[in-house]
Amino acid sequence: MHSTKSSTKEIERRYQNYRKKRKCPCDVAVVPTMEESRVTGDDKCIKVPAASASASASASASHGFISVIGRRRVMEDAVKVVPGLVAAEQSCGGYDFFAVYDGHGGTWVANSCRDRLHLLVAEEVRESAEKGLDWCEVMCECFNKMDREIGVGGGDGDADGGGNTMGSTASVVVVGKEEIVVANCGDSRAVLCRGGVAVPLSRDHKPDRPDEKERIEAAGGRVIDWNGNRVLGVLATSRSIGDHCMKPFVICQPETSVYERRDSDEFIVVASDGLWDVVSNKFVCEVVRNCLHGQMKRSLKEDSIISYATEAAAMLAELAMARGSKDNISVIVIQLNTATT
Repeated sequence: MHSTKSSTKEIERRYQNYRKKRKCPCDVAVVPTMEESRVTGDDKCIKVPAASASASASASASHGFISVIGRRRVMEDAVKVVPGLVAAEQSCGGYDFFAVYDGHGGTWVANSCRDRLHLLVAEEVRESAEKGLDWCEVMCECFNKMDREIGVGGGDGDADGGGNTMGSTASVVVVGKEEIVVANCGDSRAVLCRGGVAVPLSRDHKPDRPDEKERIEAAGGRVIDWNGNRVLGVLATSRSIGDHCMKPFVICQPETSVYERRDSDEFIVVASDGLWDVVSNKFVCEVVRNCLHGQMKRSLKEDSIISYATEAAAMLAELAMARGSKDNISVIVIQLNTATT
């Protein structure tokens, strides 16, 4: 009985402390971004030691993305795109990296993930390639390393420690010639359009998802309906990188899935919940499909369109705003089969 009361007091203490710390506004400058397809980026690709003369060709997926503040006061989303993260001539073939990070409580964790997680993935692939890639192990190890790097210290001028009271979702898509790898932690989402049909590649980690709620309660936590279901009445996602004061209820372990690429695969949309909260998977795929076929475009001159993938991402952001999204909105559109467009 005494143990139960002690556990309840600890939960209430964390709840009150976390809510007070989350009220502090962040004053980081916001720079909305829209990138053209096949951006090469500044990151050097980390090569995997070659073990075979017949290496696969690089995926080199054409893509476009946009990241906007929306109706929020602060921009807490971050996006990372690294074509050729792993070189095509290496034993495991070429891989392109795409990720959306949706921060909460501040910008520091999302920005740290943007700057570091792809490098951890490349390094882990390099070390694992010769013994055969186990993507579940690779992604779990990388997410755990990222979480440990963040620790409970944190951003500039943050006396409370960034990783303690800040966190971020992470939706990572790695595209190879033969496969698509998706690692998701939180409520950002990846959806594939396959032969015109929307196929979810990840599952949102919401506190009221039956298996997530069971895990939280088994760890001694509670899911409280406070303006929606939240862990301890505070956090609207049940998994994230960071949020160390919410552990063990909120974990950083991603759900990882590997999908074989098919000829009917058209494109992937990776986005933060600023999009998915107001637009369905099916409608997102319909809009992108029409954009890629040139049947739908914003009121721009033809020569001002960067690429159809970028145009599609911008169209989705505008659609989310029009449908009342009150969150930051980040969208990546990855073309897999340009022949269908």
